[in-house]
Amino acid sequence: MDARQVQRHFVAVMAKHLPPSASTLRLLDLDGCSGEMLAALRADLRSFHLEPASLISSVIKSNSVDAVVAYDTDLSDTALQCVLAVLRPGGRLIVLQSSGSVSENHPRLLAENGYIRILAEPALDGLGVLLRGEKPHLTVDTVERVQSVARADEDALNLAQYPGRYLHLLIQQQPNKPAWKLTPADKITWGAVAIEREQSPVLLAFSSLPKAVAFMQPAVLAGRLADINKVGKFSRATAAAWAWDAILNPTPESLASARFMAVEIDPATAEAPDE
Repeated sequence: MDARQVQRHFVAVMAKHLPPSASTLRLLDLDGCSGEMLAALRADLRSFHLEPASLISSVIKSNSVDAVVAYDTDLSDTALQCVLAVLRPGGRLIVLQSSGSVSENHPRLLAENGYIRILAEPALDGLGVLLRGEKPHLTVDTVERVQSVARADEDALNLAQYPGRYLHLLIQQQPNKPAWKLTPADKITWGAVAIEREQSPVLLAFSSLPKAVAFMQPAVLAGRLADINKVGKFSRATAAAWAWDAILNPTPESLASARFMAVEIDPATAEAPDE
């Protein structure tokens, strides 16, 4: 197996650690290769490359990047601090070293440079090191954190003109169990949240996971929605075959008088879930 094939396997591990984002995930690639590989795995990803040494003089705006990745790349304290500056609050640095083993120096390096929620673990089958850290949020309020990411996408978008590749639906999964409690005998069904209309239900669709959660949280707190335990991600091609219309990025205020219901949708048609 050549080096590029090896890197693809490691990059697939990095993909699992990308943060929830708006409809487009903005990625800075510091090694010049993993960004391209990740983009092949995530059609909603927009990647650009910059050498670590160029971070100091770069014109990247502060708080403008969802994730930064570095494969087998040496990062100085200065580079780590520059990465922290361009990451949005809650954005992630994901570092993968294809050799070596985890040591206490790995999390300490990120902690000393201002990162939080640090993870250091073997990368793949006990090989290499996966190191992840986040930029601190500006608020401790979880709802506001989700809303801050969701604001990257506008409300009440025109679905016919929406350029995104995915739609997200609020899902009531039955049986309502955590994944580790499910058994082979459990038949999983999904009910997608919709609003009642005289002719046919209309699905509530969202441009991103944060946008869906930002709608769900106040609706749940107000007692208007219950038992939502999934957000399903569907390709536009799949959505085109649905028997129902959909409205994109509705606000709770716009549906203040609507009656919610659930329509059955096949979970096998969903894309692989984001973290």
